[in-house]
Amino acid sequence: MGVMETVLRGVGVSDGVAVGEVRHMGTAVLEPPVRTIAADEVEREQARARQAVEWVAADLVARGNLAGGEAQAVLEAQALMARDPELATDVERRIAEGSTAERAVYDAFAAYRVLLLGAGDYLAGRVADLDDVRNRLVARLLGVPMPGVPDSDYPYVLVARDLAPADTALLDPALVLGFVTQEGGPTSHSAILARALGVPAVVAVPGAGELVEGTTVALDGSDGQVVIEPGEELRAELVARAEQRRAAVAAVSGPGATSDGHAVPLLANIGGVGDVAAAVQAGAEGVGLFRTEFLFLDDHKQAPSVEVQQEAYRQVLEAFPEGRVVVRVLDAGADKPLDFLTPAEEPNPALGVRGLRTLLDHPEVLAGQLTALARAADGLSVRLEVMAPMVADRADAAQFAAACQAVGLPAKVGAMVEIPSAALRAGALLREVDFLSLGTNDLAQYTFAADRQTGSLARLQDPWQPALLDLVHAAAQAAQTRGKSCGVCGEAAADPLLACVLTGLGVTSLSMSPTAIPRVRATLAQYTLAACQEAARAALAADTPQEAREAVKDVLGVA
Repeated sequence: MGVMETVLRGVGVSDGVAVGEVRHMGTAVLEPPVRTIAADEVEREQARARQAVEWVAADLVARGNLAGGEAQAVLEAQALMARDPELATDVERRIAEGSTAERAVYDAFAAYRVLLLGAGDYLAGRVADLDDVRNRLVARLLGVPMPGVPDSDYPYVLVARDLAPADTALLDPALVLGFVTQEGGPTSHSAILARALGVPAVVAVPGAGELVEGTTVALDGSDGQVVIEPGEELRAELVARAEQRRAAVAAVSGPGATSDGHAVPLLANIGGVGDVAAAVQAGAEGVGLFRTEFLFLDDHKQAPSVEVQQEAYRQVLEAFPEGRVVVRVLDAGADKPLDFLTPAEEPNPALGVRGLRTLLDHPEVLAGQLTALARAADGLSVRLEVMAPMVADRADAAQFAAACQAVGLPAKVGAMVEIPSAALRAGALLREVDFLSLGTNDLAQYTFAADRQTGSLARLQDPWQPALLDLVHAAAQAAQTRGKSCGVCGEAAADPLLACVLTGLGVTSLSMSPTAIPRVRATLAQYTLAACQEAARAALAADTPQEAREAVKDVLGVA
């Protein structure tokens, strides 16, 4: 590395190398001026505000439809935020008291922002999404361009304080070589979408906002380094490293396995029918996490009919005639509220009625979904498996298994391990269900009391945290003792090196964004099961994520 090169370090969240000039995200909308309107202007301003809400909400939904996959559910949740009835009431009240529509929106969102920041880490993490909705509404009302990705005729590295899902979802990989953000974490919405797009990304980079427009940077999305004004030698080294990774990936195909033939099925995380083609193209051996929320977001006043659900499920099941499809039943609550299911007010929704708790409070919704799945699988050779989100204990697992049995669902029944209690008492859960699936994103969040959207807590969201690996090990060993399977469907599975560790811990399958599958397949194929087990022991013996990574690299001989 040249003597003049400055290196910033963050968290690499999407593999790949990018070298290009810095372009900054468009600045946020300026604060609207304070102006008092006359009484005869109130009705007009209230109508303007309602129209802006509908336009922005429709735009977010349209962006989601275009992006599909992971992005669709995220953007539809933002649209629900824009249409929040309490916010609408507050905006109309402020207009009635003399504010312009844009000022009323700005002030109403500011008040709601304060409430979120004071409601605990989980909801505080939604502030970035809230700010993006506010900026879009104010921009619409002022008639100025929407904040967002800059226009450019040549490729560049995008730099931002944080990236709203609406912007990340429609990034053009032909123009955006990679992106660097000052905030965010390894399991934030933007990180997940970056991996889905295959765009190199580094988040939680202190000082990223101070990078000068037009400066050349080189970023490595695997190790989290951002080099300012890299010399020719370093550029060549980074590009060569990326080329070596691509060549290694292209050389391996077929089912996932270690070099000595220990099978590790590689599955895809999908959000709907639109993700199936990418999963098949990546060589996914099935689906390890089929999120079903997208169906329920179309009309948040009522659940979709059994017939509508059946058709959507069957299209996915038919795409994997000889494979395995693991369906997660509706995970509503917290940052995915639905008017007909989730309580209007909870002091802390992240720790309240969400996931399976919501469905057990509304057994007719659960029964409808399970019935639709049973009908969708009828006559197909696919191995359907169904799991419940946010299972806390054996009683939860038993109630879910009973609900599946009540509708005659011909499928294996499983529980997601996203709460530390479920990992610690995995053996008890397995007396009621057939398999476990570790959702490492939420498991990290609840283990460390650290919201995945809060960039300042990125070190606690790191899937290499030894305490998190302890919980993974406990669940995997409990399953192994009982001869049952235990997969990982959180974003930890998408890290090729960590995939080896998870295999060594006893995890039996890995599910991830389709774009991550080829690299994970190629990396697993380089090591024996014994090497993976030795790497796992080294990771568990570490005290920090950094020590765990370095220890595993030493064991596996990774430079």
